[in-house]
Amino acid sequence: MEWKSDRDKVSTQTIMEAAICTLVTEFKTYAGKDGSSSTLSKEEFQNLVISQLPNYVKNASDPRTIEQLMASLDENNDGELTFSEFWQLIGKLASKQGGFTQ
Repeated sequence: MEWKSDRDKVSTQTIMEAAICTLVTEFKTYAGKDGSSSTLSKEEFQNLVISQLPNYVKNASDPRTIEQLMASLDENNDGELTFSEFWQLIGKLASKQGGFTQ
């Protein structure tokens, strides 16, 4: 399977393609605030969750909630979230929203 890059985009995106672009853009926007634009620090992650997922993550302004959530996603325990680690959260939230969780 061959993947197209940003520069290979056609002018009309599907709804799902636009959703993916939005997720990537928002990740990069928040990740670039205090250092590497390829990872989210704990503060960047909390800011993203509070502003972009307020109806999906309860108690997002509580530092303990963010610490627990981040710890559950941070596979390599480096204190930052890569896009792949962050994507786990999106998958879990989408599954819950869609009624796919057990």
